[in-house]
Amino acid sequence: MAERENRRDDRGQRGGDRRDRAEETPEFADRLVAINRVSKTVKGGKRFGFAALVVVGDQRGRVGFGKGKAKEVPEAIRKATEQAKRQMIRVPLKDSRTLHHDMEGRHGAGKVVMRSAVAGTGIIAGGPMRAVFEMLGVQDVVAKSIGSQNPYNMIRATIDGLKQEASPRSVAQRRGKKVADILKKPEAEAVEA
Repeated sequence: MAERENRRDDRGQRGGDRRDRAEETPEFADRLVAINRVSKTVKGGKRFGFAALVVVGDQRGRVGFGKGKAKEVPEAIRKATEQAKRQMIRVPLKDSRTLHHDMEGRHGAGKVVMRSAVAGTGIIAGGPMRAVFEMLGVQDVVAKSIGSQNPYNMIRATIDGLKQEASPRSVAQRRGKKVADILKKPEAEAVEA
């Protein structure tokens, strides 16, 4: 019996440590993308439940999404936000405003195309994709969703595409070259030859 009480105390202390760590991390912005109301018919009538889809980011290159289900909307949003914070990915950005290169992402029937853009373009993207880019901190991007209009699939496809993003530094490191060699224009190489 005493052992069980000790375990509970340990768990309580560990949980407290986690909360302290969460408070130390930088403040995240979150965006509610979709709320879905579902109903279950029971003997006494209908019982309603809610599913929330939330995108969370620090607007400096980290983004994540989560979904939560509960009987009440605020609880569903809270669960989704917590899941999103646990599933964050880091995406290298060019000049802290756009993507390094064009890419495609897929998930199920959802397909998205993302292209880097010059300064002043803004975020040209549809609903759920726009939320991801805003939370990521991208300021200039052109994106198009092809196929599924389901917000869950669109966000998953966008995250899938962003995972493929590679910065010149990471490519140079992988290939054992200098960043200048990676960024060198093909026309310049032809002139040198």
